[in-house]
Amino acid sequence: MKRIKTAELVPGMKVARDVHSANNSLVVSRNTVLTEESIVKLEFHGIYSIFIKEKAEELDRSYERVYTHSVVKESEEFHAFKENYEKGVKGLEGTFRDIIATQSEKLGISELCNKASSMIDDARSGIYVFDIMHNMRDYDDSTFNHCMNVALICNVFADWMNMSEMEKETATVCGLLHDIGKLRIPEKIVKKPAKLTNEEYNIMKTHPMEGYNILFEARFNANIQNAALMHHERYDGSGYPLGLRGNQIDKYAKMVAIADVYDAMTAARVYREALCPLRVIEMFEREGLSAFDPEYLLVFVENIVQTYLKNWVRLNDGRKGEIIMLNKQKLSRPVILCGTEFVNLLEYPELTIEELLV
Repeated sequence: MKRIKTAELVPGMKVARDVHSANNSLVVSRNTVLTEESIVKLEFHGIYSIFIKEKAEELDRSYERVYTHSVVKESEEFHAFKENYEKGVKGLEGTFRDIIATQSEKLGISELCNKASSMIDDARSGIYVFDIMHNMRDYDDSTFNHCMNVALICNVFADWMNMSEMEKETATVCGLLHDIGKLRIPEKIVKKPAKLTNEEYNIMKTHPMEGYNILFEARFNANIQNAALMHHERYDGSGYPLGLRGNQIDKYAKMVAIADVYDAMTAARVYREALCPLRVIEMFEREGLSAFDPEYLLVFVENIVQTYLKNWVRLNDGRKGEIIMLNKQKLSRPVILCGTEFVNLLEYPELTIEELLV
């Protein structure tokens, strides 16, 4: 038996111990043979690592999925975004270290926030930024890549929430800095390839409090401090480090929590490329309505799905079709026009959208 990071799990591994959430609800039971869906469920519930049996079952490669838009990767827009993104990530790393060293808010944050906003303004739409991010995925994404992704998501999310420009800037900075506490976690733990001990796992879970302390010492505003502290809190009280619930959680922390989980679930892993966004939305609908504030989650989910109306998709039975109508009661299960046939995914639970097509 050994402990493995959730990001490094592979379908076919067998769970050695029951896995519980922060409020002690069973997430995955002992002896479960992991599938892609169960691994995503672990990510969704913020489970950082689990114990697996030493001898894994033979891997089932039918779980592999691909979400790649070759047209996106070939566009000038993609290459320009990628260049600015990489510069932004490099700048973010330096700014993090400056904040910790000087215990003061740095002008670099405003510059990075402006860079994030300009990257989105230069794209044809907010959701196109999501498409670009999906095509830049790498399963060993650093803390800095992840923070930049969450900042970009929060920037678009703020528009969907009809926030003011000042609120939008705050949401973006909250995304940029939410994981700064990981810089106070020993690098050998953050980057350890496998087998975290219980002690190491508990140390890793201190990063929200460490982030809060860094941002408090540097005199960032309370919302930015709280986003670092509370981004693993959950609306039903099942999160950590304080077990807050409902309106005890800062509104920006609620946004960052959703963006944080969305980025983690759509990130590539060792055994697969990034998940199709509609599969992620399905997980939010199934698991998220108690964990996240519905006011924020429903806006996020509906805006992502609305952008894919008229988009062509490939179903798991190989058919291709166009999304022509959404089902309000389950946004992840739209109506698809395949040739001359209308396929209502609500009526066919065995069918799933495997890939978005350009």
